[in-house]
Amino acid sequence: MLACNQQVTVWNRNPARCFPLEALGARRADSPAAAALEADWLITVLSDGPTTQDVLINQVGEALQGRRVIQVGTIAPAESQALARSVAELGGRYLEAPVLGSRPEALAGTLQLMSGGPAELVQEAMPLLHQLSQNPQHLGCVGSAMTAKLALNQLIASLTHAFSLSLHLVQQGGVEVELFMNLLRRSALYAATFDKKLQRELSGDYANPNFPTAHLRKDLNLFITAAQQAGLDSEGLKGLAALLERSAKAGLDDLDYCALHELTAGRTAAAGPG
Repeated sequence: MLACNQQVTVWNRNPARCFPLEALGARRADSPAAAALEADWLITVLSDGPTTQDVLINQVGEALQGRRVIQVGTIAPAESQALARSVAELGGRYLEAPVLGSRPEALAGTLQLMSGGPAELVQEAMPLLHQLSQNPQHLGCVGSAMTAKLALNQLIASLTHAFSLSLHLVQQGGVEVELFMNLLRRSALYAATFDKKLQRELSGDYANPNFPTAHLRKDLNLFITAAQQAGLDSEGLKGLAALLERSAKAGLDDLDYCALHELTAGRTAAAGPG
């Protein structure tokens, strides 16, 4: 947004994370409320639902009067709906806008963005949304975009887990990895994420993550809860969720999410480049 000549005020729970944006021309606020008072649009990208609730409702609070919120962080659909009600009670308007993609896509403005909220607010937000995504998709009311985002992130977890297991097995069975990949690439089973993560998994280098393992675990658990609330049988995901629960103790939480490759190998400590 700075590249699009927007005037941007930033706040982060860790002030040091604002420094790169300040260097590019952003102004840093001392509090969420102070940031809100300088802007018509508030964009939040926080780690989870309770944190987002605390920052927006408890800390920004009355400063939401007359302001519009674009909530990007991945939270539960029910949490997003509750936030929308709380923002409205404080005189603001709320739009959820989770994205698929990470830092490279964000910098290029090519994130896949899905929005949930009133159609008129989506239209008001379009000039901003187009700075993040070439083709923002309005999916419906608040909760719809978060539902779609959880469905997509469940596929990230499941595909990464499935590929990791297959890769380990062919290696232990003496099959040359590239021969296996050639078969896979020519099949209907192939997903681009397999090649995207292949070299990381072969080398054991999971540093500089765009999406850490801890966030993958959080989102998978949100999906399981949402699926159960919808009356679906998510029993098949319980093993993967249990596997990811071992991530913190193994030192993998802050590494790229494909570090679950270490867990499927039965390892209990983080691996470095190798």
